[in-house]
Amino acid sequence: MQLPPEDRTLSPRTGYTRAHWEAAADALLAATEPYATADRALYHFPGDHQSWSGRLSDGLEGYARTLLLAAFRRDETALERYADGLAAGVAGVWPRIEDRSQPLVEAASIALALRLTRPLLWDRLDDAVRQRAAAWLGDALTAEPWPCNWELFPVTVGGFLQEIGYETEASGKAVDHHLERIEQWYVGDGWYTDGDGRKFDYYNGWAMHLYPVLHAWLADDARLLDLYGGRLEAHLADYARLFGGDGAPMHQGRSLTYRFATTSPLWLGALTGRTPLSPGQTRRLASGALKYFLDRGAVDDHGLLTLGWHGPDESVLQGYSGPASPYWASKAFLGLLLPPDHEVWTAREEAGPVEREDEVRPVGPPNWLLQSTSSDGLVRLHNHGSEDVRYDPYYTRLAYSTVTAPSTAHDVSYDNSVIVGGDPRRTDIEPLGVGEGWVASRHTACGGARVTSLVLARGAVEVRAHLVAGAAPGTPVRVTGWAAPEGARAELRPAVGLTDELTGVTSEDATLFVALARLTAEPDPVPLEESVSVRVEGTGELHVRWNGGPEVRARLTDGAVASADLVPVSVPRAEAAG
Repeated sequence: MQLPPEDRTLSPRTGYTRAHWEAAADALLAATEPYATADRALYHFPGDHQSWSGRLSDGLEGYARTLLLAAFRRDETALERYADGLAAGVAGVWPRIEDRSQPLVEAASIALALRLTRPLLWDRLDDAVRQRAAAWLGDALTAEPWPCNWELFPVTVGGFLQEIGYETEASGKAVDHHLERIEQWYVGDGWYTDGDGRKFDYYNGWAMHLYPVLHAWLADDARLLDLYGGRLEAHLADYARLFGGDGAPMHQGRSLTYRFATTSPLWLGALTGRTPLSPGQTRRLASGALKYFLDRGAVDDHGLLTLGWHGPDESVLQGYSGPASPYWASKAFLGLLLPPDHEVWTAREEAGPVEREDEVRPVGPPNWLLQSTSSDGLVRLHNHGSEDVRYDPYYTRLAYSTVTAPSTAHDVSYDNSVIVGGDPRRTDIEPLGVGEGWVASRHTACGGARVTSLVLARGAVEVRAHLVAGAAPGTPVRVTGWAAPEGARAELRPAVGLTDELTGVTSEDATLFVALARLTAEPDPVPLEESVSVRVEGTGELHVRWNGGPEVRARLTDGAVASADLVPVSVPRAEAAG
């Protein structure tokens, strides 16, 4: 990929300008063109990996997701090719949109692209093609989505069909119905769960916020834009802190092969004026993420996005991941809808949150604690509230970061876990609260044992305390920490109840295990033992003294955590310390 020379005057932190985004979009589009079928209705990219939906659906995905890129780029030459493909697709090539089928997902990308480029594509089609296309899209109004972010695909299709006057009553009802459906998953302060349960990840940004806000903006609906735009603005205050100083997004959640799609809510805030970020911060974060991936092999020798994170990496894939799945990264180019003279393109880059100061930030709805250090640009996420319905290393580990990847189920190391009886599974996660410098939760471990966990953080240092109850006496317990990343060091030291091998055994009563942890890229950090001291009284009363900082007292009981000195905490069965 040939990019323009870096501009370190306008963009002192990344060197990237609008010209770099345009060049990246053009190169990605040009690389996909040879893989279109003769009628241009499908795009079949090379590779052995196929999604569970099959080759035909994967080919439609290739068309839809690259069309979205052409739409954001407003590339009229490319859009002419996609017009030909659309005519062929709706003439019988594309699979029908059925209940819970992948074509419903791709219909949303197609509808959004058509809505964004209506004068350049839709309005130039023959009337017969338009009628067939509207009828094909129309099945999205009645197809049953999976109960998660899929509810927003009929919204996106319905918004376009309303605009062109197709089945306006049915389209309007579909929009209203599915927008109402996502209300049950809004948990406040700008956060949604992705369906029932506590699934918190990037789908908040590239789906749950993106589609409602874009619909409201395109429909020029002030009421909806106030509602969904206000939520987006609140979300971005937390979201902006999920990017490391090197541009890396947090390595957590599913569909990570979409890579720099993580930037789409940043651009969306600027596009709609609903953002707490300055223009220079917005571009710095977005360009940082794009540069991060382009510099690390996200694009192969053919110019195609690979299935992975940096390069190919099957550990970040799901069953629905097909050869074209990474092209949902096209959402990153939403910023090109902003004109070249918009201040988000003309302002000088400003430091992102992680670059300005050290921060330990509580995030209430997902019960996360974000811990960042400006000296090395690392961001760590202490997860005490996010969970998938199955044991998933990308949801259920105790911590994630911008420089580490969770070990997979085939890796016996099981980073950031409390392994009870040899089993690392962490299920039934119950948030117990989060505050300034701390976060706590309870979960079920092997054999029904209950683990109450508390993390205290300051700078790059962590105190991790785990109270294990309900396990048979003598059950082995192992505590693990960060997986050692390249260019950084991961440390874990026993503090209470653990041997030097970070193992212990349970007693008849609840047993407390405490460790000191640190993930840092500083070349010569102060030894952990000099950063903090820990003392325990009784079964679960913890005394922590930070070097040069406060002393914190916390009491852990089976299912509750209380702290009297740092912050007042109110949780079920909490006992105020001292």
